[in-house]
Amino acid sequence: MKKLTLILTLLAALAVVPAAMSMGPGSPVITIHAAKFGDILATRGHLALYTWNKEKDHKVRCTGACARAWPPILVAKGTHLAMHQKGAMGTFGTIVRPDGKTQVTYNGQPVYTFHADTPTKILCNGVDGWFVVKA
Repeated sequence: MKKLTLILTLLAALAVVPAAMSMGPGSPVITIHAAKFGDILATRGHLALYTWNKEKDHKVRCTGACARAWPPILVAKGTHLAMHQKGAMGTFGTIVRPDGKTQVTYNGQPVYTFHADTPTKILCNGVDGWFVVKA
């Protein structure tokens, strides 16, 4: 039984395999390959990144309870991110949130994770206007 559990754990871990490191050694974003979605952007902890359709105008609207469910990808104020990353077709940047913190953007849209996702489970693509960020 222990062998079966180990094999299942290894198979689950292989469902999300790092494809390429991102913008640099200190970057909060990497590119991974997710079996269900192909190449996507993720955190260094392999959590999928999402954008929200309600922020297509490049303004932060996910605050308070929304930001607790969808934690923003934050960087220190003044952090310089490379605009381009190998394997990602868009551009990276930052935006200042209403609380004064600096959030990573992709193609001008703020990016987030989902609080209940794990490195092997991407739960909310297409839910309420939230979509996984394709590389």
